Amino acid sequence: MLRDYLGNPVSGANAATLAAIDDFVGGFLGYEERMVGILAAAEADPDSCLANAYAGWIFMFLESPEAPARAAKYLARAQAAAPIASARERGALAVLEAWAADDLDRATRAADEVLAAAPRDLAVLKLHQYFSFIRGRFPSMLRVAQNALPVAGDVAQLHGMLAFGYEQCHLLAEAEAEARTALRMERREPWAHHALAHVMLSSARVREGLRFLESVSASWTGLTSFMYTHNWWHLALFLISEGRLEEALAIYDGHCWARDRSYSQDQIGAVSLLARIELAGGSVGERWQDLGRHLGVRRNDTVQPFLTLQYLYGLARAQRPEAGELLEAVRRRATLAPAGARELWAEVVLPAGEALIAHAAGEVGRARQKLGPTLVRMLEIGGSHAQRDLFGQIYLESLVRSVELTTAQQLLEERRRFEPDGVPLNRTLARVYEGLGLPREAARAEERARRVPR
Repeated sequence: MLRDYLGNPVSGANAATLAAIDDFVGGFLGYEERMVGILAAAEADPDSCLANAYAGWIFMFLESPEAPARAAKYLARAQAAAPIASARERGALAVLEAWAADDLDRATRAADEVLAAAPRDLAVLKLHQYFSFIRGRFPSMLRVAQNALPVAGDVAQLHGMLAFGYEQCHLLAEAEAEARTALRMERREPWAHHALAHVMLSSARVREGLRFLESVSASWTGLTSFMYTHNWWHLALFLISEGRLEEALAIYDGHCWARDRSYSQDQIGAVSLLARIELAGGSVGERWQDLGRHLGVRRNDTVQPFLTLQYLYGLARAQRPEAGELLEAVRRRATLAPAGARELWAEVVLPAGEALIAHAAGEVGRARQKLGPTLVRMLEIGGSHAQRDLFGQIYLESLVRSVELTTAQQLLEERRRFEPDGVPLNRTLARVYEGLGLPREAARAEERARRVPR
């Protein structure tokens, strides 16, 4: 029997199909564009259960309402080929079946079964982490990666997956150690770059993080649009912290909004970056209007709450009528979602969505009242804590503009422990202290904002 490059048996594959499977697995783990070659391989080999299951995965990663229909052809082929496939390959199919049915609990259980029997199936492990990530179940991300370490410690990408699992559990020292292990094994490993950027952002190492990402950015070639734009997004966050807003805007133009403008992750990265530049005091010109034209297709997209909220804010900032349509879709989801998800949509996503619409319209008091109570549960919608911080920043700005200065001062000083020299943060603190009648503290905050090294 043939084996993939990780040593997992592959049944019924010819040499061309096996090469495409290797490209898919390696590309999936490394966020490389070569992974999409599996689509041609699935067309050429309809009797390969695994190739067709992987092709179905590709379409499910569209993260859109039409994704299951786009994956259906490959799902049907994989099902037809299942009788001659191995148990591991049928497991990849079972994951796809559950995913396409929007049953992520079942998809996760199917992935667990595969990993119990085939712990070097790192493609299934990566997908398991994705399911956990989009639902805010970060310890699960760490668990599955740790379980694979005894048998897959020779694979750089596993250490990158471990690093991000540790980081999302706020275990920063362990995360950094795993990221650096991955980079010693493969300097170009982009997920390890990403994990280390998270560590440095979370530990107030802004200048170090900026220099690190700049030093590896030339290696971000041949990557999927998500990985390329997202690592540039992280670099832009460091620039924003230093008050270098024009440079961050140039990264938006040249990198973050320069690849696949139809893709979910590129779109939310663009929304988030424009919002953060504005919240830091920058001007983005007509960019919201340009972005909004691409977000219009999301008018009914409630596939993932984390994505939906950012589509909603982008549409509202662009003053698109689809913002109201999407908010109505959220309201429907809050009453019609399956029982396990209904509470989240009703108690977190809907009020947060109403708050974001209000903030975009300048109704900062309503935004503050609606958004504040949701923040404690925001991790349930998925996304990284660095990504979800957008909602915290919008809440803080609403507090300041509502002249709720005491609460704003408390939250800003808590944030300053993790970003002591942040230029936008200290400038905001200076305004807050002036409003509170504390000119000495305002002067200190202004001084911190001025002394950031260049």
